[in-house]
Formats: sequence, C-alpha cells, structure tokens
Amino acid sequence: MTTQIVHLNGKFMPIEDARVPVLDRGFIFGDGVYEVIPAYAREPFALDGHLERLEASMAGIGLSNPHTRAQWAKLVGEVIAKNEPQDQAVYLQVTRGVAPRDHAFPEGVAPTVFIMSGPLKPVPAEQVENGVPAIALADNRWLRCNLKTTSLLANVLLRQAAVEAGAAECVLFRDGFLTEGSASNIFAVRAGKVLAPPKSNLILPGITYDVVLELAREGGIPVEVRPVPEAEARSADELWLSSSSKEVLAITTLDGKAVGNGRPGPIFQKVHALFQARKPRARAPAQVVGA
Repeated sequence: MTTQIVHLNGKFMPIEDARVPVLDRGFIFGDGVYEVIPAYAREPFALDGHLERLEASMAGIGLSNPHTRAQWAKLVGEVIAKNEPQDQAVYLQVTRGVAPRDHAFPEGVAPTVFIMSGPLKPVPAEQVENGVPAIALADNRWLRCNLKTTSLLANVLLRQAAVEAGAAECVLFRDGFLTEGSASNIFAVRAGKVLAPPKSNLILPGITYDVVLELAREGGIPVEVRPVPEAEARSADELWLSSSSKEVLAITTLDGKAVGNGRPGPIFQKVHALFQARKPRARAPAQVVGA
C-alpha cells in the first residue's frame, strides 16, 4: 500500500503520523480556512487563483498568513512530488492554532498548517454524457459564503439532503435569486447566453467559475454576470455546476423535472471540450520523491 505523505507545521510525514492537539481552534471552533487545488499531470491547476483566494479567506477571518505566496506554491509542489498519483487533489488547511478554549482570538499563537494530497478521481464519463440530477433548496447558510472556511456544517447538511434525494447536488436560492450549490457554483443558459450570479458575500468566488466564464468568452459564447431570478434558473435551457473536483457538469433534472430537453446541451458540450483542452497533459512518469 502506498504511503500518503502530508505536510504538518513545517514537517513532512506519513498521514498516519500526523497529529493535531484537541485544543486546536480548527477542532474546537471550526476556526480556519482551506483550499482544494486540483493537479493534472502533477501540475497544479490555476494555482495563483487558489492561493489568492486562500489569502483572501485568511484576511477575511483575521488570520495571519504564515507564508508568502511563493512559499505556499513550493509547499504544494513538494506535497505533490511526494505522492504517487499523476492527478491529485491537494487539500490545504490553516487554522488559528492551539490555545485554551475562548471565543476571542488568542495572542501569540502560531497557525496550524496542514496539507495533504490524494488521487483526483476523474469525473465519470456517464455523468459527462448524461448529466446529473439536482434538487432546489433554500440557501440557509451564513452571510460570508465568499470565505472558504472550515465551518461547513450548513453545506454538509445541504449536500446530505441532496444525497438522500438521490441527487448529485442542490441548487440554492436566497430571497428569490440563484446563489450556488452546496459545494459548487451554478450557471444557467438561456437563449445561448451563459448567466452567472455575480461574486458577492453570498457565493464562493470559484476558481473553476472563473475558468468556465473565461473559456465561454474565448469560445465566442455570450456571458452575462448578473443576479439570476429563481424563475429564470428553473426555466433555463441548460444548468451547470462547476467545482475543482467536478470540473464542469450539466444538471439535467431539477427536482425531478427535465432541464431543457433533459440532456447536456450544446453550450455545455462546447465549454466542457474547451475545459478538457485547457488541462495539463501527462508527460513522462515522474519519479516519486521520498519523504
């Protein structure tokens, strides 16, 4: 069995040896932020965007950044190099550190930095070909969804509701407008135009969201970033979800009703093909670096 090597507070080690004290504020309060960075052919995808969002999340919760962007990039590269898969999902988490339990920020405490990497599972071909089902739910999360924090209980409950309904994701609406999914951004297509909710405190500024819109524009597809009323989303010709792990997928049913003709639409197919062409391709097998 291949050993999974992780980074914890400046040291590399097998994941079985990684330990965090129970008084870590990430454990006690969910007081931390995280990123998930896909790596194709051992090359991090949109790394600058992910690290910029990590920095914004830390700043948003008043957490001191322990590393420069160059240092973060080096650590991500080292974790990738120390693990075997060619395609990896790198998980990076920073908490406010270990301190006696008190809601107020502790002083003089070093953040806890943890990075691990596992295989990036390919999106099943059947999901690309046929799309996935989704359900619609009220967005009942807090009002700082633009911060990628580890406090994800609301997202967990929303995602579990989708699982129990036999759906791949839930499409969330707040005050009559589309926001996002429990773990994805959501797009609508109407009359050949891609509609995307604008970035705000109510949605996560998705890195794949940015890539999808960039590819659509490059492909000559009209894009409109604006509030999307629930009625427009429900009557869209196409609905998509995007995330670092799912890339871009068509939603073909919503609450059991077909979206458009119930098949992935032509705009999705074009953007999906452009996304696949953008991904780094495998080169000669890389030598795994020892721990």
